[in-house]
Amino acid sequence: MDSVKSACEERMKKAVVALKDEFNGLRTGRASPTLLDKIRVDYYGQKTPLSQVATVSVPEARLIVIQPWDRSLIGEIEKGIQKSELSLNPSNDGKVIRISIPPLTEERRKDLAKMARSMAEQSRVSIRNVRRDGLEDLRKQLSAGGVPEDAIKKEEEELQKLTDSYIAQVGKTLEEKEKEIMEV
Repeated sequence: MDSVKSACEERMKKAVVALKDEFNGLRTGRASPTLLDKIRVDYYGQKTPLSQVATVSVPEARLIVIQPWDRSLIGEIEKGIQKSELSLNPSNDGKVIRISIPPLTEERRKDLAKMARSMAEQSRVSIRNVRRDGLEDLRKQLSAGGVPEDAIKKEEEELQKLTDSYIAQVGKTLEEKEKEIMEV
């Protein structure tokens, strides 16, 4: 029975981690190196993550500086950033690429907050699905026999508490992201 709870907890943890990763890709009014995590650059015929071909730094609140290790990649990196859904305009001086992060409009902030809420809801649904799977496993154990019904009930209550705590984590993570998005 403990294995059911620990397996469920592991899957719920992964759902929260996945949500945080998704949130990192959401653009806010502030510069962050994680904003560029999903960008891939064509490097010797391979689609390579930007972080593996360049140093990404944030010297100011609204500026990202990318310093490629191989200067011949500057054009590829610029192309990758322009093709992304981030709506950013990179500029280069032949050595480094600078990306100025413009302040978000009120309408864009509201859209991003709505996207964040949608991502959080998907995460909540996935946590509830894990709970449902865990409850099914517990019921199978009960029908197979050998496990007292009151022990199963106790495990179901524990699983519900676990679910509630992870859903609360999703709520807290969403609240922090919305606050970051709505910052002017």
